[in-house]
Amino acid sequence: MPSETNPNRSRTFVAWIVLAAVCGALGMSFASVPLYRLLWQATGYGGTTQVADSDSDTTGRRTLTVRFDANVAPGLPWSFEPETTSVSLQTGKTATVFFHVKNKTDHDIKANARYNVTPDVVGPYFDKIACFCFSEQKLGPHEELDMPVVFFLDPKLERDETMAAVDTVTLSYTFFAVGPSVAGRASAETTGSETPKL
Repeated sequence: MPSETNPNRSRTFVAWIVLAAVCGALGMSFASVPLYRLLWQATGYGGTTQVADSDSDTTGRRTLTVRFDANVAPGLPWSFEPETTSVSLQTGKTATVFFHVKNKTDHDIKANARYNVTPDVVGPYFDKIACFCFSEQKLGPHEELDMPVVFFLDPKLERDETMAAVDTVTLSYTFFAVGPSVAGRASAETTGSETPKL
């Protein structure tokens, strides 16, 4: 006579499988952001630029126009603009451009710059050697900075058929506040410091 399967053991086995699946899905959700970031940096997907340790070893034949775009996210009271609107750059040659930023408030503010290039196909060939976007920026009250970006266009783009019709590239930055909202902090500073009189 065949032995009957223990229903409690069967339920426990199913519960462990479900628990393992949930833990695996949770782990993948945390890992997905850095994995996507690595993918974008390696492939230039979505207009993600590359990071280079040094200047290009070779110089190409093409010259492209590189335009600069600077933005500030809502709620961040900074002014931010490129000191030049565009440059003409031969592939393989290094350029240095500056962006001017100013904190328009009476207190310290930290912010990060997010960036991309358009059209997206340029991403794998846009190499930054130095950039303020590599780290968090902190400006004191009414502080102003001129921040450099050092970059080149990889001559390999000349062998890419999708780049054949591209003659203008736009490098775009947007600064976002880091930490508590600036508006909330300003409100707290003006309303939270006095004790009401009785």
